[in-house]
Amino acid sequence: MKRTPEETAAAAGTVRPRQHTNLVFLGLMMAVLLAALDQTIVSTALPTIVGDLHGLEHISWVITAYILAATIGLPIYGKLGDLFGRKSIFVFAIAVFLAGSVLSGTAQNMAQLIIFRAIQGVGGGGLMIGAQAIIGDLVSPRERGRYMGLIGGAFGLASISGPLLGGFITDYFSWRWIFYINVPLGAAALAVIIPSLQLPKPDGPRPRLDYAGAVLLTVASTAVVMLTSWAGTTYAWNSPVIIGLGATVLLAALLFAAVERRAAEPVLPLGLFRTRNYALPTLMGIAVGIAMFSTIAYMPTFLQMVNGATAVQSGLMMLPLVAGMLTATIGSGQLISRTGRYKIYPVLGTVLMIAGLVLLSRISDATPYAFTAAGLVVLGVGLGCIMQNLVLIVQNSVPRRTMGAAISTTNYFRQIGASFGIALFGSIFINRLAEQLAGAPAGVPDVGTAGFGSLSPAVLRALPAPAHEAIVYAFGQALPPIFLFAVPIIGVAFVLSLFIRETPLSETVGGSAE
Repeated sequence: MKRTPEETAAAAGTVRPRQHTNLVFLGLMMAVLLAALDQTIVSTALPTIVGDLHGLEHISWVITAYILAATIGLPIYGKLGDLFGRKSIFVFAIAVFLAGSVLSGTAQNMAQLIIFRAIQGVGGGGLMIGAQAIIGDLVSPRERGRYMGLIGGAFGLASISGPLLGGFITDYFSWRWIFYINVPLGAAALAVIIPSLQLPKPDGPRPRLDYAGAVLLTVASTAVVMLTSWAGTTYAWNSPVIIGLGATVLLAALLFAAVERRAAEPVLPLGLFRTRNYALPTLMGIAVGIAMFSTIAYMPTFLQMVNGATAVQSGLMMLPLVAGMLTATIGSGQLISRTGRYKIYPVLGTVLMIAGLVLLSRISDATPYAFTAAGLVVLGVGLGCIMQNLVLIVQNSVPRRTMGAAISTTNYFRQIGASFGIALFGSIFINRLAEQLAGAPAGVPDVGTAGFGSLSPAVLRALPAPAHEAIVYAFGQALPPIFLFAVPIIGVAFVLSLFIRETPLSETVGGSAE
């Protein structure tokens, strides 16, 4: 006798009381907080860390090592979860992340810290992906909007509040507690997830792992992250190093595509791109990553160098972005669960993002903060309408057996977009700043000098009035227009959103694309 979807789900152990689902979800939220916080919490502590460990020349690698390892791990974790079961892979990711956190807190020199941060990144790459994929296994597509909205809200809040928390811990405790603080949160997540999370394991013969694809993906990802980290800063865009990295990315990507077509269990199933509601959200995610992370990266610079805010104050001044994201992320998730309609949110979100970016492009040294806050709120609401809902669309459009790979690669491409956007807009900003300072009065350091490289808000405040005013004006004129460069990119995302196909959200666990 043929089973109903509900009977099939019950036999698999995926139908549980809401209280049990909420308990598991609490553990997932803890893991998401770990992943989101660690991407940003280190930034405000870096000056203290490199001072203690005597490694100023390696400062960028403290962050780059984590991002690189996490980016490489995204699609690999997704595929391993599909093949071997998500619970064991997720628990492994948390354990590795905690081990890297403890080791980072005990680092005695910069070399150790960079290696331990890479270990952290190896674990961190599986946290957000694991949580999103497990939600796809636990609740029906119709209910996922509510849960994904909360995950997106937590991610946004932690991402912005990370620098604020990092500054507080560094000032009042020790920078080492930035890493140790992960331990109780991670341990609590494990204590909840290990006994309460029960998922069916994939059956059948032992899968053949795609080692060649994983190696080529690692090479391509490493080259992309290094290119985006160095281009326009450490090396010129037309330097042999950057050109060589670009060629490596291209060659590795071509070989990767050839290998994936023949692999029995590809890390990135290329057939996913034939699914409209996978391909379009993935492309949109690249655009959103460029705009979102560029704003998070460069707005604090404007607030500190132009508005005269301290590091902690600039973190507080970014809260309107968080408020907008939280409101829209949680609100849209609730509405999707109630109505089953989701297409309107990516469309509306891209329109609001364009409006927010245009507003931020109009700020200057003479602009009241209220105008800046309004731009941040509008941008935040736009992001909240898009971020997690793109993942929800992907979840609803692919079979469960490839859900992990689909979700992880969507996040992977968004991360690549973020890295590229930060590098590209940073290069544009520096060039514009150099033009603004070309006619500055005596006493203002040139952009190409070591003196400018040591310019900080504290140094700026100590400069004579003419030099101070010239630099504030230059930053105010050079930085905001970079947000306008993101408008056509989000415009492309708006056009793509119009072609998303709105298919009914299933009310049974497993989704509509089983």
